[in-house]
Amino acid sequence: MTTAPQELLKEYVQSQHFTSTAEIMTAMKEMFRDVVQTVMEVEMDEELGRERCQRAETTSAPNYRNGYTKKTVKTQLGEVEIKVPRDRNGSFEPKIIGKYSRNAEGMEEKILALYSCGMSQRDIAEQIKELYDVEISPDLVTKITEKIMPEVTA
Repeated sequence: MTTAPQELLKEYVQSQHFTSTAEIMTAMKEMFRDVVQTVMEVEMDEELGRERCQRAETTSAPNYRNGYTKKTVKTQLGEVEIKVPRDRNGSFEPKIIGKYSRNAEGMEEKILALYSCGMSQRDIAEQIKELYDVEISPDLVTKITEKIMPEVTA
């Protein structure tokens, strides 16, 4: 993965006039949302075999875009609301953030690290709330650790 050009970053920072780190975090959440949104649009283009607003070349039951579904994803930056594209057949499943997934990568690793240190599920939920301003239930912590533990033991 390549980094963004310095000139582009300087131009962006000068245009935003940041006065606090909270404003920078908000801007990063918006950038994260925009990048994830773009990735899902590209995935949809690949699924359908054409770009947005292009008609299908075949006439036998073509699949088309069918709007969006709003989804709140819990990330290391906090909660981010994204719009997941839909298709008419209901066959599109984004790869970047799975159909039923609500956590972006990174959060699970932090939960596992806290769990391996011997913290309880409730303590982990409180730590995630303090660190990332994201509400998770102790049940979610249990589900995540149960999902990850076979990989750790292997």
